[in-house]
Amino acid sequence: MTLTGLFRPKLLETLKGYSRADLVADLLAGVTVGIVALPLAMALGISSGGTAEQGLYTAIIAGFLISALGGSRVQIGGPTAAFLPIVSGILLVQGYNNLLVATLLAGAVLVAMGWARLGVMIKYIPYPVTAGFTSGIAVYILSTQLKDFLGLAGLKMPAEFVGKVYEIGTHLDRVHPPTLILGVVSFLGVYFWPSAWRRRVPPSIVMVILASVVVAALGIQTPTIPEIPRSLPVPHLPALEGIHWGALMRPAFTIALLAAIESLLCAVVADGMIDDRHDSNQELLAQGVANIASALFGGIPATGAIARTGTNVRSGGRTPVAGMVHALTLLGIVLAAAPLAKYVPLATLAAILIVVALNMGEWHHFARLGRWPRSDAIVFLIVFGLTVLTDLTVAVEVGLVLAAVLFIKRVSETTQITSIDERSDHLGPEDTLAGKSVPDGVLVFNLFGAFLFGAADKLEGTLSRYQQPPEVLILGVKRVMAIDATGLNAIEEIRVKLARHGRQLILCGPHTQPLMAMQNHGLLERLGAENTCENLDVALQRAGVILAARKAARHHVPRS
Repeated sequence: MTLTGLFRPKLLETLKGYSRADLVADLLAGVTVGIVALPLAMALGISSGGTAEQGLYTAIIAGFLISALGGSRVQIGGPTAAFLPIVSGILLVQGYNNLLVATLLAGAVLVAMGWARLGVMIKYIPYPVTAGFTSGIAVYILSTQLKDFLGLAGLKMPAEFVGKVYEIGTHLDRVHPPTLILGVVSFLGVYFWPSAWRRRVPPSIVMVILASVVVAALGIQTPTIPEIPRSLPVPHLPALEGIHWGALMRPAFTIALLAAIESLLCAVVADGMIDDRHDSNQELLAQGVANIASALFGGIPATGAIARTGTNVRSGGRTPVAGMVHALTLLGIVLAAAPLAKYVPLATLAAILIVVALNMGEWHHFARLGRWPRSDAIVFLIVFGLTVLTDLTVAVEVGLVLAAVLFIKRVSETTQITSIDERSDHLGPEDTLAGKSVPDGVLVFNLFGAFLFGAADKLEGTLSRYQQPPEVLILGVKRVMAIDATGLNAIEEIRVKLARHGRQLILCGPHTQPLMAMQNHGLLERLGAENTCENLDVALQRAGVILAARKAARHHVPRS
């Protein structure tokens, strides 16, 4: 595979025929999104257990690269709320350096996924799993913001959800009224901001500015952001001595998977807004490079951000240039106005993230669980509960296992083993028994659907109901769409069992993938070309020949 065939960022495609009008639209949209992203980047950096500048560095470096190298025209990348549980857990337990190493590993995994063209595979994760993640993460975010929202300065918060709730509940007597008032006013301002104004006047930046002015003018004693450096750090590798690589691989894969899921879901949403089609593999490559670069600059994990992408589209963004301008806007603000950040109250940033959490949670699904298939509802609740109560890494692992189990269950339900009769006209005249007779000692069955490991035991179970194996078993596989090693082994075991009793198996109508799989497996060779028939008519003729030969053999008694 050539580098050109692998590396095809959307930017190169959109720059063909790029006009002055496109540039103006992208500049305006990029500046707007940059202003919207400013408080979110700072809030996410702090809430993850790091600093405001780490969130900003991520939005600048990763945001620029995701737009410049990505497979979507209008997607905006940066730090997102989805990473808060895993990032804060790594920081609290393993430290900042290990977070950088985990982010580097996650970036490498994403690059490998994009190179292997696994972008399409992410779409096969069942919705109950992703919805459970999202709702659980939203609840976790709410628990992380209550400390700053209530002004509980100096309160040491544990990593787990139950511990957070307990600590806050037992220290409500220490709530700081001025901080709480700032938080409530900021929350109400952001949450109830008139929708007609949102496109041109982002409520989060308005609340940040107003709250900062109030704190500076009135001298309110409330926790604020430490002063941010007026420059980007020099890129460097984190310390690799003494790293426990085994302990970091699980969270690294979790970061990579979340980044892949969030970015590709965001790209799908963006496609619907602008009637375009993204390149999922290119997007994964860009996410990988962006996360590697973010770690080198001391940032945190990044992915596609749905809210900021929506703001970009609504503001008129047309190409990846808008996302690059958004990152440069943030860089300009850092270079020019970083010292003013020391007036931004943490309560206001907490209020902004509380609104984000309320908007990202799939709360309506809880009311609909009774109408979902029971297995889907159980999976949703398990993933939600694990995300909230345990560790996001565990929730991701269990969620993927449950996704596989759901898939196996669905495949098994679609696979059918039925006997052919005269009413099987949907198979075609050559594969129905209309006008034909089945000789004594011949059993005819049809397989439908995908004959994979989740359904292979159905065939054995169906045949086990017959006390005496037939002289000839005709197995129609014309409607088998796919077969795997377990399905092949099930058919092979039946062939061997019949042969052990001097009986014969005939396969009828294999084609496409099942035919190639049977040939590669050697099943057709062991069965014999004469026992692999193109349709039921030919299979019945072959069964007649076998029965006649055995009848003749039984009547032929050799003389002593």
